[in-house]
Formats: sequence, C-alpha cells, structure tokens
Amino acid sequence: MMIPVILGVSFLVYFIMSLTPGFDDPARIMLGMEASDEAVESLNQYFGADKPFFQRYFNYLGGLLRGDFGISYSTQLSISGEIMRRYPTTLRLALFACLLSFCIGVPIGIITAVRQYSLTDYITRVFAMLMTAIPGFWLGIMLILLFGLHLGLLPVSGIATWRGFILPSLSLSIITMGTLIRITRSAMLEVVRQDYIRTARAKGQKEHKIIIHHALKNALIPVITVAGTTFGMLLGGAVITESVFALPGLGTYTLAAIGRRDLPCVLGAAILLAASFSLINLAVDLTYVFIDPRIKSQYASRGRRRRFGK
Repeated sequence: MMIPVILGVSFLVYFIMSLTPGFDDPARIMLGMEASDEAVESLNQYFGADKPFFQRYFNYLGGLLRGDFGISYSTQLSISGEIMRRYPTTLRLALFACLLSFCIGVPIGIITAVRQYSLTDYITRVFAMLMTAIPGFWLGIMLILLFGLHLGLLPVSGIATWRGFILPSLSLSIITMGTLIRITRSAMLEVVRQDYIRTARAKGQKEHKIIIHHALKNALIPVITVAGTTFGMLLGGAVITESVFALPGLGTYTLAAIGRRDLPCVLGAAILLAASFSLINLAVDLTYVFIDPRIKSQYASRGRRRRFGK
C-alpha cells in the first residue's frame, strides 16, 4: 500500500499547490513584478512551468522514480541533498519525543488502571486530558520562558549540543503523552478483567508479575499502534516546534519553502514524510507478530492452506 499512498500524497500536494497563486509561476516570484514578460516566459520554460498540469506532474514523477527530487526554484540547489541534510534532525526530534511519551505515558497508564477510581486515577486522567488539549506552539513558548529565560537551564534554540533537543522533545511529547496514558489505561482495564488474569490470581501469583508478564503483554498491541502512529504524526507535527525553537530540520525547511512558493521543495518534503509514515506503519504491523504469537500462527496457517490448495 506504500506505492498508492505516496502517489496519492504527491498528486494531492501537487494539485493543491498548483491552484495556489504563485506556485504555477515561479519565474514571476523569482524575478519580481518589474521583470519583463520575455524574461519570465524564458525562465518558466527552463523550469517547465509553462507545460500543462498533467505533463508537469508526470515529468516530476519520472524524476522521482530516478531518485531526483528536482532543483529548488529559489536556491538552485539539489532538493535531495537539502532534505537529507535536514531530515536527521527532524527524525531525532520525533524519536526522542516518542520515546519520552512512551517511557512516561505507558507506566502512568498502567498505574491508573491498577488503581482504578482512586485519587491517583482521577488526577492523572484530568492531567491527561489537559496534556492532549495544550497547543504545541504555546507549550513550546512557555518552556522557553521558564527553562530558558527565567531559569537559564537549557538552550532555547539550535542543536549545538544534545541539550538543544530537550525542550523541543518535551514540547512534542507532552501532547502525545496524554493520549498514550488514556490508551494504556483503557487497554489494561480490558485485559485485567479477562478470565486468565483471575486464574493467575487464584493460583497465588504476585500482583506485579500478573500485571507485567500477563496483562501488559496483551495490552501492548493498541498501545504500540498508537505509539507508531504518534511517531509518524510527530515527524509532520515537528514543523511548528522546529520553527519555535529555530531547529534546522525538515519542518523549518518546508515552512520556508512554502513562504518562497518553492513547489519542488514542498513536494520533496511531503513525499519523504509520507514514505516515512508508511514505513513506520509497516514496522508496527511487523511488531505485532513478536508481541502476540496468535497473529504469527494466523498468517502461518493461511500460508499452509494456500500451499496445499485448501
């Protein structure tokens, strides 16, 4: 499904941006309104912007199949090189934020499920809803004011050291942490009511072994699904956070390209993010096999039936 997804994303982005004023006339944006029509027409012919929509789109796809994202309208630099130089920053930021959300959100969700209807449960659920509702850009600005300006503990821009990732990662992770807390709590509550959990308790097993070895493993499938989807969303959602903290990542690059009306740059970033999201979903699906052996046996039985023609 990755191929139709990436093709669909490329077509939608190309189509929408072609309808936006200025994107279909890069020469006018580059040369200015005072430039002569002859100069504008000549430059548009150089970029192929004078051709019909579908011809321009299929020419772009042809270059994409060869691994060529094109050349930037404004900088005349290779987009592949620019994206690959900035993508690791966005990837690290999303990875740190996702790990922080998972390592904090999942244990808190387990605790609230085990202590259902307690004061801890009520307080945690309120904070989880607040975390989900907080706007990311506002949270980033508040973190800059508190830890950067007032306390002076952490840098507020750039990634000169690993400490530069702390505030951006925290800003991204808090929003998704609330979702993971709620999903983990719901999944654990559903599992702990199962008969095999009651049987384990009747056998006298310790509560922490029941929760960790029996309940948690079966509750992890929806949690990992949400975590994987969250990681893919964080790659795209890092756009605003990178702008707030002035990080040289793919998000900042994309916003600058939109401001310059640089269609190839925006397309290249969108396609890379779509491919990354598809690969993450594939990794999540493969992870199910290692968590739940029933899924592996299900696919194995289908393979045997096809092999023997049943």
